[in-house]
Amino acid sequence: MQHHTSSKAEGVTQALKADIGQGCRIHPNSQGVIELETFDIGQIRNFSIIAHVDHGKSTLADRLLELSQTISKRKDNKQVLDKLKVERERGITVKAQSASMFYDYKGKRYLLNLIDTPGHMDFNFEVSRSLAACQGTLLLVDAAQGIQAQTVANFYLAYGQDIAIIPVINKIDLPAADPERVASQIEVAFELPASECLQISAKSNLNVDQILPTIIENVPSPSGNINKPFKALLFDSWYDTYVGVICLMAVIDGRDKIVSAFSERRYEVSETGIMYPEQTPSSSLQAGQVGYFVLNMKALSESHVGDTFFDHKHIGTPMPGFTPAKPMVWAGIFPIDTADFEKLDHSIAKLTLSDSSVVIQKETSTALGQGWRLGFLGTLHMDVFRQRLEQEYDANIIITAPTVPYKIDYRDGTQKLIRNPTEFPDLDEVNAKVKSVQEPMVKSTIIFQNDCLGDIMVLCGSRRGVQLEHTYLDENRVLLKYRLPLAEVVTDFHDELKGISSGFASFDYEEDGYDDADLVKMNITLNSKPVDALSIILHRSQAETVSRDWVKRLKALLSRQLFEIVIQATIGNKVIAREGLSALRKNVIAKCYGGDVSRKMKLLNKQKEGKKRMKAIGGVEVSQEAFYDFMSKKK
Repeated sequence: MQHHTSSKAEGVTQALKADIGQGCRIHPNSQGVIELETFDIGQIRNFSIIAHVDHGKSTLADRLLELSQTISKRKDNKQVLDKLKVERERGITVKAQSASMFYDYKGKRYLLNLIDTPGHMDFNFEVSRSLAACQGTLLLVDAAQGIQAQTVANFYLAYGQDIAIIPVINKIDLPAADPERVASQIEVAFELPASECLQISAKSNLNVDQILPTIIENVPSPSGNINKPFKALLFDSWYDTYVGVICLMAVIDGRDKIVSAFSERRYEVSETGIMYPEQTPSSSLQAGQVGYFVLNMKALSESHVGDTFFDHKHIGTPMPGFTPAKPMVWAGIFPIDTADFEKLDHSIAKLTLSDSSVVIQKETSTALGQGWRLGFLGTLHMDVFRQRLEQEYDANIIITAPTVPYKIDYRDGTQKLIRNPTEFPDLDEVNAKVKSVQEPMVKSTIIFQNDCLGDIMVLCGSRRGVQLEHTYLDENRVLLKYRLPLAEVVTDFHDELKGISSGFASFDYEEDGYDDADLVKMNITLNSKPVDALSIILHRSQAETVSRDWVKRLKALLSRQLFEIVIQATIGNKVIAREGLSALRKNVIAKCYGGDVSRKMKLLNKQKEGKKRMKAIGGVEVSQEAFYDFMSKKK
């Protein structure tokens, strides 16, 4: 690992004010193309910015783009690299974006490729992809909040890639800022000398001019060779309506524009370019550079993140690629209007092209019709995916309750992975054939203020957690590590944690195998008929509480019928919660004015018999709107 020294940083700052130009705007030629052939591989730096949520990654990216004159100074404070509507609305980065900059330093012109990364734990896959294309990273820490859970996780992602790590303390102009304390935390937690931390404020542009020179001094240039045959790593892709799939690649070796994929499909390159910060064509891309390729790739299924591309005459050993993302949360997605199935199918395919961590399986529900079972990295990932479908593709969808993958070990030695509650064996089968039922576990890291230690330990204990570590980062901040069932984490754990800590606690987790558990499948029935979309797997100790809540809310959402509706929650053949929705009564004697009472009784008895027949042969239809309301209010 490589690190800078404080003396270097001071020297760089002085040099900036003396003989270093403030950035360098490169203009395309008369054909609108940027010429990159003049850049030797030693003049290229590929770096990323990693941090916890809201520690200033996107704002710092803006300042660097302004400093290099890639963009003009903005007064609206809108983050340039947060291009998605969902990112602007939520104030978080969910998709890694890249931007190229040109910068003059000590008489040389450098090409700097920046990849901004998400900060939430659900988007770690985006971070790992970004780091694979870099030789260095800025580890950004808030001067007031200090080290947070995702800071720790991101540091070890970068450390595992063996790239240069430059610690940067941001927001030093805040009233609550304590950069010396945060520098000490960094030294204790990561063994990076406190004297090496750059102290900046990205919002006010304070000391930001130290960043790019420090990157040039301390981040190594790529190790490729321009004279070798072409080789590139695909680390992102997206769909363009006019040209099809666009691939973002890090070029390892060579400069040939004719490439073929490792999948043995050959492609003709129709355009190359860099993100500057939008798509800007270049004459070519060569060793060490990062940019996009238009390959006339029309089928969405042809793009595989982690794939290696070669010169078609020299197919060699592929790059290691990326460890496939393992979905932690599964949910069913169904169109509200079944006529939109084909349109939604195409929309999901396009969206998963730019988010390859989502796993798709088609499924059919008797209640909701045809749909998909999708695997996500977490509940925020699931919610962002839903929001992007609705905003970018005008989709109207229902998402079922999130579940986690369970393992069933049978007595005959076979094993089954359950992603859908409908596949979970019934109670009789569990008793007769199942050896054990296992649930996924996670190792969580929680960092918070000392005054809420007791409440957070009670919360973790109530979620069946086991404490692993208890450490004081300083006199006021505590780091707790707990082993928790994933099912307890993906519901409302994070919301309760934020409530207890007044929003100051940070939380991160990583998978930690499977443990045996006493799990049951709870079914919801309407007049004894099961509703498959409302089945759920949960721990036996929670069944009574959850079942009572569900039947009460379902009663409030269902429309009354001319016959009674019985809503029940069952485990096997045992009813554990029940609510009834009384029948509507049509006034059949409204037109009987006076006369013999026997006539009225005859009409009432006839109505009574009719309701019996209706109840025997009638079905309770749950509208799509009722399902939507139930799922959206479940949290």
